[in-house]
Amino acid sequence: MTGGRGARHACDDGGLRSAVVVNPVKVADPDRLRRTVNDVLAAAGWPEPLWYETTVEDPGRGQTEAAVEAGVEVVFAYGGDGTVMSCVSGLVGTDVALAVLPQGTGNLLAANLGLSTDLAAGLQVAIERGRRLLDVGEVDGRYFTVMAGMGFDAQMLAATSEATKARIGWPAYVVGAARHLRDRPMRVSIRVDDRPPMRRRARSVLVANVGRLQGGIRLLTEAEPDDGWLDVAVLTPRTLRHWLSLGWAVIRRRDRVPRMEVFRGRRVIVTASRAQPRELDGDLIAAGRRLRAVIRPKSLWLCVPQPERARDLAVDAERAAERGDELVEEARRE
Repeated sequence: MTGGRGARHACDDGGLRSAVVVNPVKVADPDRLRRTVNDVLAAAGWPEPLWYETTVEDPGRGQTEAAVEAGVEVVFAYGGDGTVMSCVSGLVGTDVALAVLPQGTGNLLAANLGLSTDLAAGLQVAIERGRRLLDVGEVDGRYFTVMAGMGFDAQMLAATSEATKARIGWPAYVVGAARHLRDRPMRVSIRVDDRPPMRRRARSVLVANVGRLQGGIRLLTEAEPDDGWLDVAVLTPRTLRHWLSLGWAVIRRRDRVPRMEVFRGRRVIVTASRAQPRELDGDLIAAGRRLRAVIRPKSLWLCVPQPERARDLAVDAERAAERGDELVEEARRE
């Protein structure tokens, strides 16, 4: 339902009230950021946004909830995956839309929905008021838009240093992954909805709302962010050759991927024989023996590009960036 809009967004022809939830660690020049955002929104006829900084204690959920209480209609999330995930948690079930201004190492939600990593484009997408109503997944009261995982994927994240990510970008995860390719598999029981539990010796179990990984690699070809389903990928490679054949099949977009099983459901419970590393949307959470995920259908409004030629959101991301750059230049001239 690309380009759809809630009643709250359609009835107001003027500028929308907004807030910026920003991770200060990701900002090289705070004054320039504030000036650019304020000027661009003013040029579009929007009032000056509210500004909230995240903290170590609260990476964005509390600030987002405060913005919603203040009556905003759009929340801009400026930061990496953790900032976006925290903002999502404060917006689920509301009419307030999320606009992503990704500043991390290839934000996962942005990669899956064709959102540009350019600041001007992110602002322009919100100004043009394209909306998409998404499902989200929930794990222990926390939410994810992309995927939750147990096992190898979380190990890879833990082994990847922030310094390496800052220096070379998403390929840094390949370095982290290489350290754990030969680790022992975990013994897990996987229950999807009310079906009988399945027992596996798996390296990783991913519960996905959408299908792309870091670097834009599409792991789950059928996963869509608004279909009401969670897609479950169970990865069972045991040798380096298994990993290579699995990776090659994914890169080549083969219909059948060796050493990977895929299931679909609305409620997924993964139980391991011992505590395992876990992650939500690329952010590590506490290790545990259980990962219980449920789908929350149609519960998050996301600002997306207004498609001009196709329904695929990625098609118009570049044009949105161009229009955003034009608006930034106009704001600076004024």
